Amino acid sequence: MVLVAHPSLLRELIERCERLSRRVASGGGSDTARQLEDAAYTLCVVTGTRRLDAALFVARRQLADAMARQQPRR
Repeated sequence: MVLVAHPSLLRELIERCERLSRRVASGGGSDTARQLEDAAYTLCVVTGTRRLDAALFVARRQLADAMARQQPRR
């Protein structure tokens, strides 16, 4: 059995990593870079990955799977 983080946590971490990545890319300071490192580390831990790009991919897939399970079946 694979543990999967709660969808709200996944969504929050994805959004935080994306927001901080944009800030770093546009010249954000060392504090922003450190915040991104922290968020990326947390996302990697909850997705069982080692790199931010892989963590984002897995988190998005897990979030999509969770949303699909919540959709009522017809």
